[in-house]
Amino acid sequence: MTHKLNLRIYRYKPGHDPHYDTFPVEVPDTANVLDAIERAWDDHDRTLMFRHACHHASCGSCGLRVNGCEKLPCVTPVADYADGATLTIEPMRNFPVITDIAVDASPLFERMQLVGMPIIREAEPLRADGKTIFPEGVQDFDRFENCIECGLCLSACPSMAADPLYLGPVALAAAERVLATTSDGVKRSQILMLIDDEHGLWRCHSAWECTEVCPYQVNPAEAIMRLKRIVAAEKFKRLFNR
Repeated sequence: MTHKLNLRIYRYKPGHDPHYDTFPVEVPDTANVLDAIERAWDDHDRTLMFRHACHHASCGSCGLRVNGCEKLPCVTPVADYADGATLTIEPMRNFPVITDIAVDASPLFERMQLVGMPIIREAEPLRADGKTIFPEGVQDFDRFENCIECGLCLSACPSMAADPLYLGPVALAAAERVLATTSDGVKRSQILMLIDDEHGLWRCHSAWECTEVCPYQVNPAEAIMRLKRIVAAEKFKRLFNR
């Protein structure tokens, strides 16, 4: 069985005005949206520029918007859309566009560096079926190390659109992870100073869009809520120590 789609793709080349081109494609009904984009490139226009690498949501490089929603197209089935549907494919928001649907991810990595990322996850035991063996008494948990740095949360965040200097959900979630794992007083003070700022923690208006689009359930919005409690507690400590 095959699936027909019309891909209305954002096009931009430096020195030219942006516009949209529409490409009819036909792919297997088991394909993902990235497969459809590749078919448009292969069959219609090899000047179409986009990013991809792993094809299974490990590298985070292919993030974009499908019909206005942040997606990893490599794991977004074409079957999620009606046969014959038109999909509007656009670059992520809040990133500089290099060309077509490929963006400059530097803002993400610059923010991660500010809080001392990346965290390297240590090896851990797995069950025979490949599932993680949790510590005794723990059934499930959110783990920042699951973040693949895809940038979807920055694209979806309305505060990022309003304030280009905002640290953003990925850096704030990373900061919460650092504070939870370090006893280094100097490092904690540096992180707290960084996030307790008008472009930091308090710029988040709790829209939860970041958690909604996260492909690995890292739940950055909940991490930011925990971080607000941590910073508030630190402020009370300083107040009463006086």
